[in-house]
Amino acid sequence: MLSTQIKEATKMGHQETEKKVILRIKNISNEADYIELLKCFYAYFNLVEKAIAPYIHTVLPDYSQRRNSSNIKIDIEELGGTIDKLPFAKVVEVKDAIQAMGALYVLEGSIMGGPYIVQMLQKKGIERGFSFFSGYGTESGLKWASFTAALNILPQTESDIAKVVDTARETFTRFGDVFETTSLIQA
Repeated sequence: MLSTQIKEATKMGHQETEKKVILRIKNISNEADYIELLKCFYAYFNLVEKAIAPYIHTVLPDYSQRRNSSNIKIDIEELGGTIDKLPFAKVVEVKDAIQAMGALYVLEGSIMGGPYIVQMLQKKGIERGFSFFSGYGTESGLKWASFTAALNILPQTESDIAKVVDTARETFTRFGDVFETTSLIQA
């Protein structure tokens, strides 16, 4: 299955990005720090969503009902922040539906880690701003399964497999880069 191939091929990139996110969470001591974490997610997810928008609806019909960066914006605003100054983010170039699904693999997969992030934040005394990390609630497993089902029926030529895997790898890498940057851009 294509989803399994992507998971295996991106394991190292996934782990590296996860380490950066966890390190950032460990350094949170108040809601202002949490807002900065959310800004990293917003900066990246919003740009990836824009990159995949022209292609994704043809291969994932329920895309418009899925969690997206607007949930992050809601959390930032609930905590009293704004999206005025965001960390620099550079996303993978997406030219077709195959690449769109490779990039979305990373975004949709992040839902599965959301409950753990919420637990870590609650241990830090953060008690609100969790709509994004709550994913689909009790439906998260079902939504992930429907995403991987759509992914697994994509054309699977060697070229397509390489393209979707490379896109997912680069998406993980560039997402991790957001947590290292200190440059800010104006939104």
